[in-house]
Amino acid sequence: MSYVIRSVRADEWPAAKELRLAALRDPVAHLAFLETYEEAAAKPDSFWQERTAQGSEGADAVQQIIAEGPDGRWVGTLTVLVEEPGTTDWAGFEVQRKQGHIVAVFVRPEERGSGLTEVLFDAALEWSWAQGLERVRLIVHEDNGRAQRFYRRAGFVPSGVTVPLGDAGERELEFVLERE
Repeated sequence: MSYVIRSVRADEWPAAKELRLAALRDPVAHLAFLETYEEAAAKPDSFWQERTAQGSEGADAVQQIIAEGPDGRWVGTLTVLVEEPGTTDWAGFEVQRKQGHIVAVFVRPEERGSGLTEVLFDAALEWSWAQGLERVRLIVHEDNGRAQRFYRRAGFVPSGVTVPLGDAGERELEFVLERE
């Protein structure tokens, strides 16, 4: 199958919302995302408009990359957040250098195994390196073996940084890829 891989445009917020809600219905969403379907579905359209505009084509601090199938339907996405040195990340850790943080990775189940995730990651890394980022990282739940296997195949390695999640003793692991 051929896909169009590109950055989202600000006016495409309805499609961005639909794909995010589909991602939150995935059986492993509780391991992959930090919000629930119910939380996301309750947000007003203005939230989705702002979120999409912030990550749209031409933005330099956030980029949402999508994959369109031949029929124009969005079948996959990920977002790269630029983290600047001296700032604090979402988990409270100080950012040491300019880096990308890949979040919100999702490919519709019927597209998995097609190579689409690799293509999305290639586009994310190309964008990241063009922004002058020194490395790209992502955070993955310790029980999300499927995602960890893919990240390792894509060249990411565990950094040793762990992020505790709530009171249940669960944690997330940081994986990184250094710029060559």
